[in-house]
Amino acid sequence: MKERLHVLVTGASGFLGQALLQQLVGHSEFQVQAVQRSAQRNDAVPLHIVPVHIVGDFGAAPDFSGTLCGQQVVIHTAARAQIMNDQLADPLAEYRRVNVDGTLNLARQAAWAGVKRFIFISSIKVNGEQTSQVKPFTAEDLPSPQDPYGQSKLEAEQGLQQLAAETGMELVIIRPPLVYGPGVKGNFASLIRLVRKGRPLPLGAIHNQRSLVALDNLVDLIITCIDHPAAANQIFLAGDGEDLSTTDLLRRLSRAMSRQLWILPVPAFLLRLGAALLGKQAMADRLLGSLRVDISKARELLGWEPPITVEEGLRRCFDEQVNDIVRGDGAAPTGRPE
Repeated sequence: MKERLHVLVTGASGFLGQALLQQLVGHSEFQVQAVQRSAQRNDAVPLHIVPVHIVGDFGAAPDFSGTLCGQQVVIHTAARAQIMNDQLADPLAEYRRVNVDGTLNLARQAAWAGVKRFIFISSIKVNGEQTSQVKPFTAEDLPSPQDPYGQSKLEAEQGLQQLAAETGMELVIIRPPLVYGPGVKGNFASLIRLVRKGRPLPLGAIHNQRSLVALDNLVDLIITCIDHPAAANQIFLAGDGEDLSTTDLLRRLSRAMSRQLWILPVPAFLLRLGAALLGKQAMADRLLGSLRVDISKARELLGWEPPITVEEGLRRCFDEQVNDIVRGDGAAPTGRPE
């Protein structure tokens, strides 16, 4: 009988961490342990199956030595997520404290403990904010982060790459774009609320192209990278393999929600002009701009294909009753709001 692989997951109570743990405990070949910041119980984390280590503040250099003992793979999903309109005097410093210093503290201790592979969940924001409709982002592009969150993720990647070169610990970096699924919040939740309200939207003539990744597809890619030999020391971009315009996304959301959608074909240049007058350029960029990712590297090196379609991923957003977005309970930023 094959020996079970010992896997440690950080960010156990987060949007991605919860879904990843639920899948991992279903695989007989993995012995799973989790790390989370808060001692508060989260029903989405299978505590009856997965031992949970409470660390508090990742940016305060916690000691992971006891938890890392015997672990072979670390999957680091914990991070300070992007916060729109961050009111801190120095947002970059806080992102660095958690996303850079906290990550490297964990990784150094992992290397000392003999962990074989470290999987880091980064962000497409390392590549940049927009692409043309012709050339998507690739894993080989020169990084071009445009905000403090993306900059902190890049610095974490660079520190991890140096550590991996020095210690021999294998490193896998995964950069997802916007992740959607049951319980999603942030920007995607805002789109859901717009559709649910049933009001006419002036977004019926948007011809951009944006890549998304369903939560189940991202989890599947991560699990593939746990022990695939070709994943070692590689960077992968995650995605569904199908790009959508904002108009198409709204239409598909309305079908998944069984709600009637009223969209008006207002030209994009008029929307950009109105956004500029209102000081909402960043919002206009997200709704009207393109951001495409090329997932061919994961397909070719790993033989990986997204297991579910966009339609199925959107449908699953509304399948679970424990979904505060469907209930309309608010949308505080969490998960990965790229």
